[in-house]
Amino acid sequence: MLELRKITKTFGQTIAVNDVSLSFPPGQMIGIIGRSGAGKSTLLRLINRLATSERGEIVFDKTNIVTLSGRELRQWRARCAMIFQQFNLVNRLDVLTNVLIGRIGTSGTLPVMFKHFSAQDRAAAALALDRLDLLPQALQRADTLSGGQQQRVAIARALIQNPSLILADEPIASLDPRNARFVMEALRKINQEDKITVICNLHTLDAARAYCDRIVGMAQGKVVFDGTPDKLTRQAVQAIYGDAGDADVDENLTSTLGAMAPIPAAPRTRALADAAF
Repeated sequence: MLELRKITKTFGQTIAVNDVSLSFPPGQMIGIIGRSGAGKSTLLRLINRLATSERGEIVFDKTNIVTLSGRELRQWRARCAMIFQQFNLVNRLDVLTNVLIGRIGTSGTLPVMFKHFSAQDRAAAALALDRLDLLPQALQRADTLSGGQQQRVAIARALIQNPSLILADEPIASLDPRNARFVMEALRKINQEDKITVICNLHTLDAARAYCDRIVGMAQGKVVFDGTPDKLTRQAVQAIYGDAGDADVDENLTSTLGAMAPIPAAPRTRALADAAF
């Protein structure tokens, strides 16, 4: 169970997250929605401790995450994997090595820097790529992949951290509709098969409704909605988006995934052992 208790974060005179309390039971897939500047990204960075709150507690398994430092903080960041909008891959490295960078929290920095990975780690990375239909690209440079493929590499990197939580900060914001669907289906499949809690910042209502068990709406740093997708009424949307919560919201904020058909899984063209060396 992850619990946020009266969390507050300010930047100068701006209150980015304002007295937020939320509980996330294990295994949920949660979508956090709201306008730009509503506090969505800051909230995820506070959970991962890329930022630190001024007030309140973030508790996971009876541990206050706000107080962690040093090795304990690195271990928390391994358990709480982060996926970013801009992928954060090392372009000059191959895909497999980019995935193996996810072991830095448990293997240490030096082994990762010198690419000293165990056979077990390589096999785990290959398996993660296979799950995301990227095994044929294992030896390609990361910068030769499409944006959607790069984001799935980032998901594979998160997977080999063996996380308890996955935080995804606008993972489909820079993707076309087809790749957006690939990424959201991948996150949902991981959530369902691995029972990993996924908390995902989204800027489209249709993505939140289609893939999330629960939706949290934020406005001006506060939680203004918390419920299941069927409870996200027009009135709730107006509370989240303000004056934008009219017909334009339905038209403009539900266009990323559209009415696209499900994407079939890519065929397996290589054995796992080939990529694991």
